[in-house]
Amino acid sequence: MTNEDDLDLLYLDRPVMRPTMRTWLRHLLLLAITFCTATIAGLIYPFGHYPFLDNFDPQTTGDLLQLPLVYAAMLIEAVRQAFATPAELRYGLEFSASLLFILISHEMGHYVMCRRYHVDATLPFFIPTPPMVGPAGTFGAFIKILSPMPSRKAVFDIGVAGPIAGFIALIPIAIVGLMTMEPAGAQANSLGLTFADPLLMKIGGSILGHDPTTSYGNAFYYAAWIGLLVTALNLIPSGQLDGGHAIYAVFGERVHRWTGRIAFPAMAVLSIVGLLVYGSPSGFLVAVILAVMMRIRHPQPWDMSPLDGKRKAVALLTLVIFALCFVPFPIQIN
Repeated sequence: MTNEDDLDLLYLDRPVMRPTMRTWLRHLLLLAITFCTATIAGLIYPFGHYPFLDNFDPQTTGDLLQLPLVYAAMLIEAVRQAFATPAELRYGLEFSASLLFILISHEMGHYVMCRRYHVDATLPFFIPTPPMVGPAGTFGAFIKILSPMPSRKAVFDIGVAGPIAGFIALIPIAIVGLMTMEPAGAQANSLGLTFADPLLMKIGGSILGHDPTTSYGNAFYYAAWIGLLVTALNLIPSGQLDGGHAIYAVFGERVHRWTGRIAFPAMAVLSIVGLLVYGSPSGFLVAVILAVMMRIRHPQPWDMSPLDGKRKAVALLTLVIFALCFVPFPIQIN
């Protein structure tokens, strides 16, 4: 038996933290609130049919001061119309249920793998936001790891389990979304927003005979699109993002440090190009996140033994997933 096996057995003998009933209730409450905010977001443009701040002029001082009231009135009216129109309510629920299924699958991939390695971790924290303030009524979810990693193997398995699980979960949702799209003149809407399609959507649309750029999206399509975006962002090789964990486990600390230093300026350049060419400032948020990640040191596991060939093959698979999910300018403003 190798030293690595000895360390694994020693670590697997330690008791793993178990969530209490109070902890379950707290996390389920956050999930329930996120379900509500995501459902409302699914009712409102650009994901749903209810107009976003219709007839609101931000250039008028009086209107700007009334923005909180106008925003609240919009949310109330969108919910009222949804309950008055079962088809609209069903649309919002399809969006939120699909999106949360993808996010839950992603986070539970991390959590289950943490349990497998007896690494203490919290249950997933879901982050609800006011609809349209955060993307789709949520800033996603995360788990917090509370104990050291036993090995590079554990770092890798825990890191890639989330995006792989989330990617598998979104594939059937993407297929349903593409199959139920309806032809239209353009995907851009009244505010000039266009959702750029990742490679997976383009390939799926080609196979199924649907061109997303000339079709209306729907609840399943938009949920899968957001899932692809979340997966791509998490697989960027920087800091303690999932891609950062994978790079650290495969290549070690030095390469991990340099990929983070490269990812930030690359994203900063893409952000500027996106703003100048497409009028979209969305990339700057990602650049800020990468700037923060670049300054966070990756914790060193106890055992630094190199990965086996099987995990290196999985690393190539995650690279393919990243290529299928990533799009440099996801939201374009015409």
